[in-house]
Amino acid sequence: MAHYRTSESKREHFRRYLEKSGVLDTLTSGLVALYEEPDKPNNALDFLKLHLGVSGPESAEVEALRLEVAELKEKCNQLMEEKEELKNKLLQYEPALEEGAAE
Repeated sequence: MAHYRTSESKREHFRRYLEKSGVLDTLTSGLVALYEEPDKPNNALDFLKLHLGVSGPESAEVEALRLEVAELKEKCNQLMEEKEELKNKLLQYEPALEEGAAE
């Protein structure tokens, strides 16, 4: 019987800890949002993570993708500049080619 009271006391202590730290309110609001969602998501856990603002391994992946996008934008800009330079060079030689063909 004493063992039962000890575990019950620990449980109650842990519940108060969660309540004081706001965990219970946050989880409850997340679950309520999921319950009230008209179109239930396929992955409830992802919904809760998004609702709670959890940053985990996904954030590292997102950061890597952002870096890759920035690098690709820079590369794209470089290629666009190179394209314009080559286009201008081509225009310089194109009139000379037309004059040579006319002769």
